[in-house]
Amino acid sequence: MTRALLLENPHPVADSVFAAHGIEVVRHSGALDEDELIGALDGIDYLGIRSKTQVGARVLAARPGLRAIGAFCIGTNQVDLEAATRLGIGVFNAPYSNTRSVVELAIGEIIDLSRRVTVQNSRLHRGVWDKSADGAHEVRGHTLGIIGYGSIGTQLSVLAEAMGMNVIFYDSAERLALGNATQMPTMESVLREADVVSIHVDGQEANTNLIGRREFAMMKTGALFLNLSRGFIVDVDALHEALCSGHLAGAALDVFPHEPKKNGDPFTSALALLDNVILTPHIGGSTEEAQYDIGRFVAAKISDYEANGSTDMSVNLPNLALAAGPGSLSRIRLIHSNVPGVLARVNQVLADAGANVDGQILSTAGATGYVLTDVSSPLDEAALACLEALDSTIRLIVTPLR
Repeated sequence: MTRALLLENPHPVADSVFAAHGIEVVRHSGALDEDELIGALDGIDYLGIRSKTQVGARVLAARPGLRAIGAFCIGTNQVDLEAATRLGIGVFNAPYSNTRSVVELAIGEIIDLSRRVTVQNSRLHRGVWDKSADGAHEVRGHTLGIIGYGSIGTQLSVLAEAMGMNVIFYDSAERLALGNATQMPTMESVLREADVVSIHVDGQEANTNLIGRREFAMMKTGALFLNLSRGFIVDVDALHEALCSGHLAGAALDVFPHEPKKNGDPFTSALALLDNVILTPHIGGSTEEAQYDIGRFVAAKISDYEANGSTDMSVNLPNLALAAGPGSLSRIRLIHSNVPGVLARVNQVLADAGANVDGQILSTAGATGYVLTDVSSPLDEAALACLEALDSTIRLIVTPLR
């Protein structure tokens, strides 16, 4: 029986998708540390995680039989992708399913901070009635600066402009500006000009402490700051200083350098109890709609990989999909080192075995190649052993097609 271990409570729709493809689901509510994860992966073919579980090289080396990992979230920085690729373990994620949820949270926080809702809410809860317009602003006519103009940044750009904001952005890559947004030449130019700065960069290590004392000092006095991307991107102590000094008027954070492994675990932050700060527990993508879409999408990708070897939208393996011909009996899935002559050697082995090739496709990405070969004749076990023994072979999987 093929089995999938799901950690951190992805949406139950994932169980239904897996069940429809004959994959048994085992669940664990929280994240696991390395030793716990190694033990839990015994007899497991597929692993599903969210953002808290770290899947490093040690875990993967201990469980090389793992076929694929599904990240039920946007980021995959919690997985050692190089180690996974070396072992032929596919990694899939949901890069777009929760985009709208993150953007709507950012829009709400921009409005709340601009109108000083957090401050007024805190005072009223303490019994202080303070009806005043001091420091409260409309967002219309103000400038939003977006750092990172990917799927989330672009959608935030569109909605912010619809509310009457001017949008400027910086991205390390050249991006098509949507609407009237303006791409700026440097991150510093965005920080200096924006009334609101919202961070939406990826989790690569180079982004560690991207925003610190120097960057906060560049921002306008009275500006607002949002981070809904990765916790390690921002120096929280530097942000605390900028807020307490009055240089920044407010901030909203949904991610933190150190986050609890599971609900109910204690959480501390230097920003706690500041009434001009919105703190949320990494819920940017946590709407019922987004979690349903993520659960369905990632489970479907893994199920397709199990059923036919499709790597469409895999983050670490060459992306391939091959429609099976009506006469195909089996699919040979070969993940291999990207060296010259692999396809020729594969076909020579099959030809020597008298195999009838019904369809074939190959793609490479960096140091890794992937070949799908459909055969319409019974497979010769000796031929498969020869393919397994090739110096270039990383992983060989044979899938019956009927």
